Amino acid sequence: MNIKYSKEELLKKANDLELEFIHLQFTDIMGVMKNVSITTEQLEKALDNEIMFDGSSIDGFVRIEESDMYLRPDLSTFVVFPWNPKEARLICDVYKSDGTPFDGCPRNTLKKVLKEAKDMGYIMNVGPECEFFLFHTDEKGEPSLETHDNAGYFDLAPVDLGGNARRDMTIALKQMNFEIEASHHEVAPGQHEIDFKYADALTTADNIMTFKMVVRIIAQRHGLHATFMPKPKFGINGSGMHTNMSLATLDGKNAFFDANDDMQLSETAYHFLGGVLKHAKGFAALTNPTVNSYKRLVPGYEAPVLIAWSASNRSPLIRIPAKRGNSTRIELRNPDPSANPYLALAVVLKAGLDGIKNKIDPPIPVTSNLYDMEDIEMKEKGIESLPANLYEAVKELTKNEVIKDALGKHVYEKFVDAALLEWNEYSRYISEWELDRYLRKF
Repeated sequence: MNIKYSKEELLKKANDLELEFIHLQFTDIMGVMKNVSITTEQLEKALDNEIMFDGSSIDGFVRIEESDMYLRPDLSTFVVFPWNPKEARLICDVYKSDGTPFDGCPRNTLKKVLKEAKDMGYIMNVGPECEFFLFHTDEKGEPSLETHDNAGYFDLAPVDLGGNARRDMTIALKQMNFEIEASHHEVAPGQHEIDFKYADALTTADNIMTFKMVVRIIAQRHGLHATFMPKPKFGINGSGMHTNMSLATLDGKNAFFDANDDMQLSETAYHFLGGVLKHAKGFAALTNPTVNSYKRLVPGYEAPVLIAWSASNRSPLIRIPAKRGNSTRIELRNPDPSANPYLALAVVLKAGLDGIKNKIDPPIPVTSNLYDMEDIEMKEKGIESLPANLYEAVKELTKNEVIKDALGKHVYEKFVDAALLEWNEYSRYISEWELDRYLRKF
């Protein structure tokens, strides 16, 4: 749990711990963590929101003529690095020089949609399941595609050689106030998952960014490379970030639970579910933001492709886990860990809120395995597919006013520009697959 510090308490703590550096962290539009490091002598200045940086140097931020940006630390995010107890970090919001929140800051984007939810009487809670791969590095320290093991789901050492690294990741995360719920080997060789306890959406987005940083650093210390790339190897499962979500009322009750309903789901839950399904194509570019994301979203590797929901199987886009009462939630299965968590959670929440506002009913749940369903049957049931590639996803985004509103004009335009640039570069790139297939043939 995050501790709420006052400015004076934080200054005293930094002094008592004899800290040398504070890392002021923030996230760009594409979900890459950025960092401004200061000495502890500058901490009071930082806590007075006086640390400035050049926003024109950050992808997707601002033009050179409007480049002065300020970092406003969230004091509750203060934590000391376990691997270097002389250094700590604070996660920051980005503000403009006139003292207003910068609308290109993804954390501000999420905060805006969270306020909309709160005005409707809801708090969003999120529990992510972050998967990643561990690969060996070569003699230059560069990542290879050689996995460190050939283990499978839930396997133990000595088969699971990444167990030591995963154990140290778990210890480091616990020291950084994470409550770890599970840690295990995943289905594919070299693939792992560490699950941490759900929290409110903003805290969870911060935690996902911190989690990715910690996993990479600890892997490096074990001579391994950790990647959150969705599909690094052909022929095996990709990495997802299944996202468990619920709404709570402002007095803390689960707004998705209704003991009197056949499935024990409330009207709010059904409408939220309806909104998420309705806008799934529109927000796919945010939950699955890379060219590589769509190499994971293909039939045959346990990744969801079809826009449907179920309480009984894991093949659709959304499933309803069995637990009820305060644990009632929906699990969205298409997000992957390359997503910017602030933007991904903002757009999914916005979709769900639209469902509640407009009383959007979800379709009938599916009970059969969608992987085995014929195209004709899917058409009869009105089951559609997620976008097949990043270009299709961006086109769906451009048509969806609800999701565009969640992002705001600045983030929407910069994100689309970056995604289309990536798609165009990819489309022109000559891949090894093409050379293998065509060089001799023609």
